[in-house]
Amino acid sequence: MTRRTRWMLGKALAVAALLAFTLFPAYFMVASSLAPARSVTGTEALLPADPTLDNYRYALTEAGFLTYLGNSLVVAVVTVAGSALLALLAAVAVSRFRFRLRTTVLVMVLVVQMVPLEALVIPLFLQASSLGMLNSLLGLSVVYIALSLPFAIWMLRGFTAAVPAEVEEAAYIDGASWPRMFWSVLLPLVAPGLVATGIFSFITAWNEFLIAFAFMDDADTYTVAVGLRQFFGQNTTDWGAMMAASTVITVPVMLFFLFVQRGLVSGLVQGAVKG
Repeated sequence: MTRRTRWMLGKALAVAALLAFTLFPAYFMVASSLAPARSVTGTEALLPADPTLDNYRYALTEAGFLTYLGNSLVVAVVTVAGSALLALLAAVAVSRFRFRLRTTVLVMVLVVQMVPLEALVIPLFLQASSLGMLNSLLGLSVVYIALSLPFAIWMLRGFTAAVPAEVEEAAYIDGASWPRMFWSVLLPLVAPGLVATGIFSFITAWNEFLIAFAFMDDADTYTVAVGLRQFFGQNTTDWGAMMAASTVITVPVMLFFLFVQRGLVSGLVQGAVKG
C-alpha cells in the first residue's frame, strides 16, 4: 500500500467517523420514535425489533401536535415575511441614504444583537402584557421579527451596498418610479441575501422556546417547542412520544433547507465577498 493510498484511506475513515458522530443523534431519535414504549430507554431502541407508529399516532392526535405545528408554521411564515420586508427597507435606507446619526443607528442595531435573550424576556413580557399581545400568535410573531431584524439588517446591508448606484440611475432614466425600481431591479439582485436571512428568521421562529413559553398560557396557542414539554412529567418521561414529536418537528426544517439550499449558499458566499 502506497503512502498516498494510506493517506486517502485515513481521510476516508476520518470523514466516516465524523459523519457517524454527527448523524448518530438523528438516527437515535428516529429509531427511538419507532420503538415500543417499553424499550425506548434501553439498548433495544437502537435497533427496534418490533417497530411501531404508535408514538407518532399519539403525538399527532392525542397530544395535539398537529395544532402546534400549525401554530409554529403561522408564526414562522409571518416572521420570515415581516423581517425580510422590514430588514430590506432598513438596509436600503442605511446603505443608500445619508442622514444624521446614520452610524449611530448601525451601531445600535449591532448592540441590540449582542444583548442576551434571557435579559429581554421580562421587558418583552411586560410590554406584550400592556399591549394585550399575550396568548397571541401575532404578538409572538412581532417579537420574533424584532429579534430577527438586527442580523437581517446587517446581512442585507452588504447586498444593497454592493448594488451599483448606476443600475438604479439607469432605471430612473428609463422612466421607472422608485417602487418599480425597487421591485424590478433591486429586489432580484438582493434575493440571495433575502433567502439567507429568511432561513435564520425561520429557525429563530421555529426553535425558540423561552419567549414562547413565557407568552403562551393557552395550550391552543403553543408552538412545537413549547408543546414538547407535555411529555415531561414530574416522575416520568414519555420518551417514545417525545422522540416522535421531535422527528415531526425536524421534517419541516429539513424540507425548508432543501428547498432554499441553493439560495442559501449563494447568499452566504455573496455576502462574504461583497459585504
